Amino acid sequence: MNDSAPGPSSGIVDLLGVLAYAELAAFLRLAEDAALLAPTLNDRAELGDVAAAEYGHFRVLRDRLSGLGVDPEEAMAPFVDSIDAWHAQTRPGDWYEALVKAYVGVGIAGDFYREAARHADPSIRSLVDEVLADESRSEFVVERVRAALEADPRLSGRLALWARRMVGEALSQGQRLAAVRPELAALLVATDNADGADGTGAIGAADGGIGDLAEVGRLFARLTEEHGRRMVALGLTPGS
Repeated sequence: MNDSAPGPSSGIVDLLGVLAYAELAAFLRLAEDAALLAPTLNDRAELGDVAAAEYGHFRVLRDRLSGLGVDPEEAMAPFVDSIDAWHAQTRPGDWYEALVKAYVGVGIAGDFYREAARHADPSIRSLVDEVLADESRSEFVVERVRAALEADPRLSGRLALWARRMVGEALSQGQRLAAVRPELAALLVATDNADGADGTGAIGAADGGIGDLAEVGRLFARLTEEHGRRMVALGLTPGS
């Protein structure tokens, strides 16, 4: 990197770092779920393909961090404990819980990163959109879960409750990260200027508090809307 060129902001480093570790952790957990919980070899292969895609995304993010002159391990390190704790708290008990986690749980976590990227420069937004693309995961999981619910409608209540638990854990994790990483939180609640340029953000770095409560409310409304969309796609009732 040219020494005269400005480096990335700490908020952008945090965004790429947390997303890189999230993708690496997702790869490891999905691979484990495929090996231990998949009922057939075809299912194992399908979920393995999803895991491999997550690892590919991790490599893209790792290479971008390196290209920006940032040590990827240092960028990821602040988020290891939090993401590992989320996975430990949401360890699936069976194949269907693993599928719902792969779609709903990982999905809402990705929504946080998309929200932060909305206020980054276009190259970062494009990168985040690329690594969070979930078409293959969506098609695979939706097909399997819908077939299971058709065969046994009694699964609906249990899986809906499981999805709600994961979302609650993900939202709590996001709040904790916002408290300890104010530069990342500033991206989440930044406000846009009238001309569409990036705003300055609404985080008080001194106290880590969120200053624009209205924008926080809009953020959580968008996250809730996306969660509801995924639940409907699976054939589950969002509020059940």
